[in-house]
Amino acid sequence: MSSRLIDRVRGAQQRYRADTQTDSAEFERYKKLLHNEIIGQIDYERVSKTPREELSRQLRKTLTQVVETRNLPLNRLERDRLVEEILDEILGLGPLEPLLRDPAISDILINGYDTIFIEKRGRLQKAEVKFNDNQHLMQIIDRIVSAVGRRVDETNPMVDARLQDGSRFNAIIPPLALDGPVVSIRRFGTVPITAEDLIAYGSCPRPIIQVLRGCVKAALNIIISGGTGSGKTTLLNVMSSFIPTDERIITIEDAAELQLQQPHVVRLETRPPNLEGKGEVTARDLVKNSLRMRPDRIILGEIRSAEAIDMLQAMNTGHEGSLATVHSNTTRDALSRLETMIGMGMPNLTDKTIREMMARALDVVIQLDRLPDGTRRIMAVTEVLGMEGSIVTTQDIFRFNQKTMDDQGRIHGEFVATGTRPKFTARLKQSGIHLSPELFRFKMEV
Repeated sequence: MSSRLIDRVRGAQQRYRADTQTDSAEFERYKKLLHNEIIGQIDYERVSKTPREELSRQLRKTLTQVVETRNLPLNRLERDRLVEEILDEILGLGPLEPLLRDPAISDILINGYDTIFIEKRGRLQKAEVKFNDNQHLMQIIDRIVSAVGRRVDETNPMVDARLQDGSRFNAIIPPLALDGPVVSIRRFGTVPITAEDLIAYGSCPRPIIQVLRGCVKAALNIIISGGTGSGKTTLLNVMSSFIPTDERIITIEDAAELQLQQPHVVRLETRPPNLEGKGEVTARDLVKNSLRMRPDRIILGEIRSAEAIDMLQAMNTGHEGSLATVHSNTTRDALSRLETMIGMGMPNLTDKTIREMMARALDVVIQLDRLPDGTRRIMAVTEVLGMEGSIVTTQDIFRFNQKTMDDQGRIHGEFVATGTRPKFTARLKQSGIHLSPELFRFKMEV
């Protein structure tokens, strides 16, 4: 084909696209007109009694007929897109719907009506969707929080909620947010991540998984430490799957995220105060109450405050095998943070008394980190040995050593066993769990 003919073909293609594609402003105008028309015709009493799938089918049929009857200058793809977006506005959460349908997206961060970022496969990127304006964004926020009996306004400008799929939702609005409403959504997969998934992702090698499985089955008390987005809840989910099915488990969370598969699970969730400042139920209240519910295991989604006292006391008084997470940067920092939280809740205790309580209660601390390339890895598995003078003594059993970064920005390093055989292996043997000595001498590059 000659270059002149190629140019003519390309020119024809460009003219065709220009003729058949509607600019975004015109498209939004059509959408708003049809949206208002459909809203005006909806019988809300009937809608409330109609199953969502049937309602979606009816609305899609009506919208398609309206678009075709009006003979709008839209091509087939634009008509389909127009129908889907109006459906999202009427039945769902507007521009958020396509993001919530993408299982690869783990975080949705709305910094303004026209500035939305997503985390996908460990990397932040700007999303192509946006809201019409701040009022449009506020309508979606109100729709979310009203569905769970909350409200957000100038007198109550911060709110936490949970979406229908279990995603954690947080919004903060003016006057606290200076440039308009800000929303953060932390998503959780509908299919729980398994231990085999962690191995496949390179987050944790099989020898470490085998040791952690033994620790959970032998009812060791374990703290999972890490920063925001490091994978603490994911690992907590995986480790909770190792708990025997004949045990009674009580979970305590600020926003229910755990997806336990055992048959005997009781899920508890904290409650914020109402507009009058009353009715708050804290994690500490729930930990105290859970002790009256005959738990075999207590799983605390995150230790944030004085509930650290009650959690450690539970671990010390017959509720072995409990699990919890805490925000910190190293396993040693995790112990220091627990000590601080206990001291704030019980200022009459001496530092040594607090440390003795921690040394008696805790067996293992696991440190997680989110690396610069977006991967999440176990950085250390540390055993709590006891007290030496006034200091809590620990020893690392496993570590991840970061070495290099390649041209694509991927982090390379190695998981290594320190060669130290943990003292808790004696407790594992008493539970009938025998770990091979080779597990504590391995090295694996990733």
